[in-house]
Amino acid sequence: MQVQQVIIIGAGFGGLNAAKILANCSEFNVLIIDKTNHHLFQPLLYQVATAALSPGDIAIPIREVFRNHSNIKTLMATVTAIDRNEKVVILENQQRIAYDFLIVAPGSRHAYFGQDQWEPFAPGLKTLKDALHVREMILTSFELAERAQAPALIDSLLTFVVIGAGPTGVEMAGAIAEIAHQSLKKNFRSIDPSKTKIYLIEGGSQVLSSYPPKLGHYAQQDLEKKKVTVLLNTRVTEITQQGVTIGDKFIAAHNIIWAAGNKASALLQTLKANYDNQGRVKVHTDLSLAEDPTVFVIGDSACYQEKNQTLPAIAPVAVQEGKFVGKIIRKKIPKEKRPTFHYVDRGMMANIGKFDALVLSGPLQSSGLFAWLAWCFVHIYFLIGFRTKLFVFIQWVFYFFRGQRNVRLIERPIKKENTNSDN
Repeated sequence: MQVQQVIIIGAGFGGLNAAKILANCSEFNVLIIDKTNHHLFQPLLYQVATAALSPGDIAIPIREVFRNHSNIKTLMATVTAIDRNEKVVILENQQRIAYDFLIVAPGSRHAYFGQDQWEPFAPGLKTLKDALHVREMILTSFELAERAQAPALIDSLLTFVVIGAGPTGVEMAGAIAEIAHQSLKKNFRSIDPSKTKIYLIEGGSQVLSSYPPKLGHYAQQDLEKKKVTVLLNTRVTEITQQGVTIGDKFIAAHNIIWAAGNKASALLQTLKANYDNQGRVKVHTDLSLAEDPTVFVIGDSACYQEKNQTLPAIAPVAVQEGKFVGKIIRKKIPKEKRPTFHYVDRGMMANIGKFDALVLSGPLQSSGLFAWLAWCFVHIYFLIGFRTKLFVFIQWVFYFFRGQRNVRLIERPIKKENTNSDN
């Protein structure tokens, strides 16, 4: 029996679930290649950025996940190109690794719509490094404000602008409001954290545009109760180190967080396939390339249309696509006999803050405490590993009773020039 080589690029939700289907299958050797050594539970990444959870609470080493599966090997490396003619992937050190089947799931990065110069001033949230950077940016601002003298500088340090009112933007804005009005309430002596200004800027006409208007309106009202200023139908025209320009208005802010869009990995261009306007690969009904049945593209990297709509770049889609592709490879189904992928939409959730969330599942629309408890249960259930489930549960129980965010750590020293700029 000839053992075939399956390479999976990316250990996100799609890649990880495809590997699980192929685990302990002696007919395949599986190689997972990822830039990091861990699988990241991205839906809770914003909680690391807002000091509610530690990185280890939402990430688990890939090797640990597959420690009992001898046919699965993990390689921490960066794939720079894919050569479909030679059936090899090329690493950053020019190493070439051959494959029989290839699953491409490298994820995505935040997109600035042609304004890449904004990225240093408005970081997004895709990796643990991003989350830790945002966490330090938020916490450092309060520390710098405590030692600043000029009112204008203090005001800009205590001003936060979140761009994009999708789930990530809404969750970030709500969490920052809780940090300012609850967690830091009695921590400072020279400043009043409750005077923090938070802006949520959205180019469309509704918060959470993928949700029904009723739930979107509810989310907006709840954010406004938390003293978040929601600006709809508003376009950002400039971002600098000093703040954000929207039309003829300038918001002085030291803290800008980007949650407005994604772009596909540049690696996909080396496939020389068909792409949509976001750079995602247009895949066939079996999630493979129409011209190459041995290459599958899933998750954020895939453009797959069902019922005349492109499936969203969310974790449940990637999970189902990963399992589907894994089963096709495991059963060695030839191209002409492969089933068509159908996404089962079990609903969407968004957390607005403590005791408050939104749940949309078919005809069911729920908000408030029940939705928040459901959100907590579902996210704990889908975390990987008993340890992570337990630690997150404990942190949330403590947060439930005390309302505190206990991971308020700044690892880098505060630079003196940042606090002397008002002299």
